[in-house]
Amino acid sequence: MRASITRLITTTVVLPLAVLATPAFAEEAPEGPPDPLSIDFTLAAYSDYRFRGLTLSDKDFSIQPTITATLASGFYGSIFASNIADSPGDDIEIDLIAGFSKEIGKVTAGINATYYLYPGFSSINYVEFIGTLGTAVGPGEVGVTLGYSPKQDNIGDTDNVYVALNGSVPIKGTPFSLAGSVGYEDGAFGDKKKDWSLGVTADVAGFTLGASYIDTKRGGPLGDATAVFSISRDF
Repeated sequence: MRASITRLITTTVVLPLAVLATPAFAEEAPEGPPDPLSIDFTLAAYSDYRFRGLTLSDKDFSIQPTITATLASGFYGSIFASNIADSPGDDIEIDLIAGFSKEIGKVTAGINATYYLYPGFSSINYVEFIGTLGTAVGPGEVGVTLGYSPKQDNIGDTDNVYVALNGSVPIKGTPFSLAGSVGYEDGAFGDKKKDWSLGVTADVAGFTLGASYIDTKRGGPLGDATAVFSISRDF
């Protein structure tokens, strides 16, 4: 039970004569410092809420809003929510996330603490620490994620480790990108479980559309192979 949620750029040319003909006061002002605080909101809908290969919505539709506040220093806080299935509580998951992200040369490194909260059934709430590394490779991106949940009463006094590799690459001349991932989990939430996905996304009229094939090994009936369709928008 848990949760987790990719982007692109452009260029310009100026004729020397146009520069000579432009008054000094009309020169473009240098770009200023980044905003000290930015707030982003994303609303997404999925045909199945899959987390690390397993369905948390019993293969049913889910709505997932996320709000994130980011400081120029790289510190951020985020709140994610989704409907889930078969919870003894309120059939909802809320993730409270506090973290830090920074570019180090060509690598973007991040670390966060995520608290998984289940209203109405607090005895299954737990915390996980997640580290990420990502970099550009040609026109695409690759990354690695490591999640660790220390021993806690709410997860059977057992720890849990999850590691995943992921990547994406745009398809030249189209609005489409290919994306894939492979993951391995062992501990409280998986017994040497493996998951993988392969899909395509497209940016259309301000929306991101997606379709993915997701499967697991040793994931049981919750990890049966499926196709997941999604639509999301950033505000």
